[in-house]
Amino acid sequence: MPLPPPEQRLPDYPPRTPPPPKRPVQPPRPEPDTKPKSPLVTARRRVTMANRRGANWTLESAPWSVATARRRVLAQLRAWGHTAADRTAADLVTVLMRTAVADGGRRVSVHLAEQNRQVLILVLSHQAAPAMTDAEVLPRLAELGASTCGTDVAEDGRRLWAVLDL
Repeated sequence: MPLPPPEQRLPDYPPRTPPPPKRPVQPPRPEPDTKPKSPLVTARRRVTMANRRGANWTLESAPWSVATARRRVLAQLRAWGHTAADRTAADLVTVLMRTAVADGGRRVSVHLAEQNRQVLILVLSHQAAPAMTDAEVLPRLAELGASTCGTDVAEDGRRLWAVLDL
């Protein structure tokens, strides 16, 4: 069978057309803030420990967690070779934990850091609306032997700490 003339021949495939242009991806537009920010209010930094030995534990916020935290802190201090201040450290952990548990949250975290013969014991209550700081907590911590102690309250809960010289 003879081929038809080229003018009458149909292609075996559709003609090649360029693909449609792609739209560039645009980032989502920022939404305006609904509440104004005060220049006096700054965000609270998260707990960070760098260039020092540290340990931390998350515990249930219950009365029996006080003894668990005390045991863990003392065991960690002994592992680091500090046994001279066992009684003082145990008393400080007890006061810090009881205060954090009294806030009524679901969990409590204990952070321990050691540097230059000093130990920082930090307890976070993680309760969104913690109770007001008891006026007797800080004097009690100082009475027990803390060289420095403090507390602050933010949206994510109360933070209590004490520094113990070893």
